[in-house]
Amino acid sequence: MIGLVAATANGRRRAAHLAEVWEDTRLYDGKPREALAAAWNKCDALVLFLATGAAVRLVAPLLEDKRRDPGVVCVDDAGRFAVALCGGHEGGANALAERVAETLGAAPVITTASDSLGMPALDSLGESLGFEVEEGSDLAAVGAALVSGEEVRLFSEQRWPVGPLPENVVPVRTPAVPEEPGGSSILITDRLFDVPPAKPAVVYRPPSLVAGVGCSRGASAGEILGLLDSALDEAGLSRKSIAALASIDVKSDEAGLLEAANAIDVPLRFYPAGELAAVEVPNPSLVVAGAVGTPSVAEAAVLASGAELVLEKRKSRNATVAIGRLPVRGRLALVGLGPGEDALIPPLAREALAASELVVGLGQYVERIRHLLRPGTRVHTLPLGDEVARAEKALAEARAGGSVALVSSGDVGVYAMGSPALELAREDIEVVVVPGVTAAQAAASLLGSPLGHDHCSVSLSDLLTPWEVIENRVRAAALGDFVVSLYNPRSKGRDWQLGKVREILLEHRPPDTPVGVVKNAYREEQEVVVVDLASLRPEDVDMLTVVVVGNSQTRLVAGRMVTPRGYLG
Repeated sequence: MIGLVAATANGRRRAAHLAEVWEDTRLYDGKPREALAAAWNKCDALVLFLATGAAVRLVAPLLEDKRRDPGVVCVDDAGRFAVALCGGHEGGANALAERVAETLGAAPVITTASDSLGMPALDSLGESLGFEVEEGSDLAAVGAALVSGEEVRLFSEQRWPVGPLPENVVPVRTPAVPEEPGGSSILITDRLFDVPPAKPAVVYRPPSLVAGVGCSRGASAGEILGLLDSALDEAGLSRKSIAALASIDVKSDEAGLLEAANAIDVPLRFYPAGELAAVEVPNPSLVVAGAVGTPSVAEAAVLASGAELVLEKRKSRNATVAIGRLPVRGRLALVGLGPGEDALIPPLAREALAASELVVGLGQYVERIRHLLRPGTRVHTLPLGDEVARAEKALAEARAGGSVALVSSGDVGVYAMGSPALELAREDIEVVVVPGVTAAQAAASLLGSPLGHDHCSVSLSDLLTPWEVIENRVRAAALGDFVVSLYNPRSKGRDWQLGKVREILLEHRPPDTPVGVVKNAYREEQEVVVVDLASLRPEDVDMLTVVVVGNSQTRLVAGRMVTPRGYLG
């Protein structure tokens, strides 16, 4: 819940607007001091429509712990600025300031050092991956070293898709110990330390472990957790890195097992006996096989989860536990950058680029978005024609545990890199497809509304598709009276195809059919021309052009191409 507090008529009007358009708000009436006191412990975040000085004086006596205090955003009386006052990361004030600014038309003001410098915030690093910060970590000291450019050592047994890290973060093979001081450290590990790491250090516990659990009917949660803790201690592993418990499906109603998972706040995964019986384990049991239909529950459940067994089964009176380490799933974002103008790069694409440690694409596309990349982001460019190599490079980095963006212009799934990448991708990585504005959409918007009714797109490039197939598709589109967007219409090596397509379309459409010719849409060299089909000159077209051919109903209205849908009769 977001609490809204205002002191003036202007502030109350803006607060009322937020309350009207946002569902997760509550407007607190009355004097600001009393309203703020009433909202403080009931809200996750607060927006104060006050001068910053007044807001600071009212908030200061209420502050206790930045990990628990609500984030506070302050909006000036003119509604020009939304200032993240406190709780920028933990309280979500930075994100809330962006949201308030977007709704009110204000400018967000965010002053936390990491955000100002484009650096990762240590208190939220790996948050989307499920990392937990170990108690006693030196967030402030290591964060200060990070933003000041001092060397920060990074130790991690596995590569995780945490996104780009600045150049002063240096990977090391072993964690520094007190006998080897000198600098700050970031450690991502599920292992307990025989010797505490040298300070200052921040320790993250990733969700890298799965515990297989077998138990007798009526086994208590206390016994299961006690055995789990002793197994973890024996293996030198942290309970905070347990990502899930796994067992056989006949135990899906076992109260002690359910309580144990609930106590450590992890999900339970259940597998049928037949699936577990098919898993080869180091310690099968005929007794267990006779009881539940599989010679192993704990070890087999670990392996069925896709984990590597790191501690074989340990037993108590009524329970059995085995521990496994899960493989890291890297992340691949397939990103559409739109036609050319920065304003048409969607927010999801910007977020994906900011979260990627490696960006792969054609050089001309990567250069377009370098200013959107965070410090430490690497780029890998390959020339036109190396599409498979680009996809393979991106997938290899993701399979190694990295966070990667594979970029294309327009929409990544339309005549772009989405298709080859997904053809080669497997289930061992996480893939997200980020849509973009297609070349046809961009051209259509500059022409008017030529795609207002049924339409299709056809690429005239015969490098990957035989010309006979392309010609048949054009004829089918002409017979179906589709508006047709022509991609890759003409190049130096393909100078006759567009003329042939014009001939085919003229067999089915009148010579005065409107045709839009859009070159370099939404770029400085943009050209937009509307001609009729008979007058279309292939020599005026190149690979940076999209040709939009109207159907039998398309007409010009005030100089704009319009294909009626039939709303006006």
